[in-house]
Amino acid sequence: MKVLVVDDEKLARDRLSRMVEQVDGCEVAGQAANGLEAVQLTQSAAPDIVLLDIRMPGMDGLEAARHIAEFESPPAVIFCTAYEEHAIEAFNVQAVGYLLKPVRREDLQRSLIGAKRTNKAQLAALNDQEGGGVRTHISARTRRGIELVPVDDIRYFQADQKYVTVRYSEGEILIDETLRELEDEFGERFIRIHRNALIAVGYIEGLERDDQGHYRVRLRGLEDRLDVSRRHVAGLRKFVLKL
Repeated sequence: MKVLVVDDEKLARDRLSRMVEQVDGCEVAGQAANGLEAVQLTQSAAPDIVLLDIRMPGMDGLEAARHIAEFESPPAVIFCTAYEEHAIEAFNVQAVGYLLKPVRREDLQRSLIGAKRTNKAQLAALNDQEGGGVRTHISARTRRGIELVPVDDIRYFQADQKYVTVRYSEGEILIDETLRELEDEFGERFIRIHRNALIAVGYIEGLERDDQGHYRVRLRGLEDRLDVSRRHVAGLRKFVLKL
């Protein structure tokens, strides 16, 4: 089994790597220092198991696991956590491994042997326990594999029937999420301008009004204009006046 070792501390990565190599049938497929590297290496190295630290700067282990779970054939994920045993008992540990730091060799071996894929319900439960924060990236499965888009680079989210289009500097991707979920997660970073659209407040340039009295918003770096519904014009105008 190929194992990807992820931890923001090099000494911890090296120690875990040495222990992995001592487990029969296991080899280290690579090391990553943060969640973003973990997702990228999972795509290129195709490990069977990802040994994933939870608390890391930038993209943490919980967010990385959510992106990894979108892979067509995702690897098993074994989390490293500082939580006490009574917290871990709340999960189905036979379906995914949870290792307490500092990791012991016997526990690592047992988890590697018994590792299975993590399902979304378990990720959601762990996210609640750990108090997972807002995502730094949006992911989508495309013909090129899993694409990661930094939230800071997103201009708008626009709903169209079943999917939501994510527009960013390099193009767009489709995701299977709702605008309500995105609005709740990202809060004041995006503002609703229509029942089918959220725009990034950091890219707003101004409002335009056509001959028919319809309002459209200009976003920095985009030629296209987005329609603003009547019910959202007043709130958006107040916001634009503050810019």
